[in-house]
Amino acid sequence: MSHIRRAARQNKTMLMKTGSYYVIHICVAALVAYAVTGNLWASLTLSLLEPTVQAVAFFFHEKAWDRAARRGADDATQAPSPAALQAV
Repeated sequence: MSHIRRAARQNKTMLMKTGSYYVIHICVAALVAYAVTGNLWASLTLSLLEPTVQAVAFFFHEKAWDRAARRGADDATQAPSPAALQAV
């Protein structure tokens, strides 16, 4: 359980962003599904299923982008200076 709490604390902003995205996505999906099907139960089912899967995917998508940004920053700090390149 402590691993979950630590992960939640470390990713608090990202989890809040994912949660707000989830709520917006459910609302949009429900409206679209109802417009297409005209069936309230079908639209509610679709609007809960698809955004739930999307929210999980979005969280990992954000984690991958953060990792790529950190890797790019690390590469930039480890790049040799222009003076060092000229000396070679």
